[in-house]
Amino acid sequence: MKLMLVCTSGGHFSTMKRLKSFWYQHERVWITDLKQDTEELKEKEQVYWLPYQGPRNLKNLAINLPKMFKIIAQERPDLIISTGANIAVGFAWIAKLFGIRFIYIESISRSTDLSLSGKLIYPVCHEIYVQWPSLSQKYAKTLFRGYVS
Repeated sequence: MKLMLVCTSGGHFSTMKRLKSFWYQHERVWITDLKQDTEELKEKEQVYWLPYQGPRNLKNLAINLPKMFKIIAQERPDLIISTGANIAVGFAWIAKLFGIRFIYIESISRSTDLSLSGKLIYPVCHEIYVQWPSLSQKYAKTLFRGYVS
C-alpha cells in the first residue's frame, strides 16, 4: 500500500512520527513544510516541501492547491493520512475528487470539539481519529483509537 503522510512542522509532525510503527512498513511519501524539525526527512524519505500554510492563510492555500493536485495525480497514493493542520484541508478535498481514502488524526489538544481543519475535512474524509473518548461520541465519523504518545 502506498501512503501519503501530510502534516505541518512542529507538533503535527511529531504526532506523525509517533505513528511510525504503522507507516514504516509501507511505501510512502511525505508532504510537509521545511523547518528545522522536518529537515530530518531529507535524504531519508521522499518528501514534497510546500510553503507553510498557517491558520486561515488563504494566500498560501491558493499557492498550494495546484501543487497538491499535481502531487496527488503524480503519486496516486492508496491512502492519505494527515495529522494536520491546515495543509490537510486541501489534500482531503482533492483526495475526494480522486476517490482516495483520507484519514485525519485530530490533535490531542482537541478534547471537546474538532479543530477548524477537522470541521472543514469532515464532509469528505473517511474517518477522523480523535484522542478523547467524549469527542468520538459527538461526531459520527470520529473514532477513538487511544492516544498518540
